[in-house]
Amino acid sequence: MFQVKLSHLHISPRKARLVADLVRGKGAEEAQTILNFTIKKSADPMLKLLNSAIANAKTTKNIEAKDLYISKVLVNEGPIGKRLFPRAKGRGDIIKKRTSHIVLVLDARKEEVKKETKKKDKKVVDKKK
Repeated sequence: MFQVKLSHLHISPRKARLVADLVRGKGAEEAQTILNFTIKKSADPMLKLLNSAIANAKTTKNIEAKDLYISKVLVNEGPIGKRLFPRAKGRGDIIKKRTSHIVLVLDARKEEVKKETKKKDKKVVDKKK
């Protein structure tokens, strides 16, 4: 399990969640191609985050990108900056500059483990005969 975080991204969480929903549960390579062709402002930082997690998996555990998938993507609210926008008669409206915290978790696929257990079960059956 490889977890990477991006804090204080100057994109509202609602807009960042649109891109996060596109890649949640996908394979790492498939998610890279999706993010490359997505025309949203939050796609570029999320692609950098995904590439960082893949590089981390390669260097620490020697796991290739084809064996990884995105198990969890969280987009949480960060601090909100408040600005005043001048209005008539000396009033001011508050404009909220929202930020996001993104957490991306990669996991290795467990198909290889399932194949090994099936082979062991067949050997046990053969010995009984």
